[in-house]
Amino acid sequence: MTHQVFAFDPPERFVAGTVGPPGERTFYLQARGGGRVVSVALEKVQVSLLAEKLEELLAEAHSRFGLKLPDSSAVVDNNPLDSPVEEEFRVGTLGLAYDVEDSSVIIEAIAVEEVEFDADAETDSPEDEAAEIPDHLDRLRVRLTPQGVRDFVDRAKRVLAAGRPPCPLCGQPLDPAGHLCPRNNGYHRR
Repeated sequence: MTHQVFAFDPPERFVAGTVGPPGERTFYLQARGGGRVVSVALEKVQVSLLAEKLEELLAEAHSRFGLKLPDSSAVVDNNPLDSPVEEEFRVGTLGLAYDVEDSSVIIEAIAVEEVEFDADAETDSPEDEAAEIPDHLDRLRVRLTPQGVRDFVDRAKRVLAAGRPPCPLCGQPLDPAGHLCPRNNGYHRR
């Protein structure tokens, strides 16, 4: 089985977005360019960590290499994901790199590896876990300018904040009908 590398250097558009109502949303990274659109599914926590790590990467590039930090863009992309949203793969691993040569950021989303469980197999040692990611997995690779990174992070934060509001007592997401709050000993909060 051959793997695919979906490369956008640079994309016309690279965003995080969702499909579905709050509480049932599926999160996607979507890249568009060269007449094609690629969408990969991932978890909400992966979007949050990606945005956080991209901000850290920009700050590190600023302190180490003198990168001028971009401001939030005057043009805000709140448009929905390009339709139809067809999942190419589910993301298992995200990688980031900073290219000093052209002051760009490379984001790589790598498919989750489907592994069959073998009860008779020996357990992996910690050294095996740190091994490189296999080359046979599909990948989405995007190269962004620092401004493109800032725009991605700003939109990702808006997408993450658009979900269900948190309970003021326990912080868990509130459903429209309320929820069983552990801080209220299981009583419904109205």
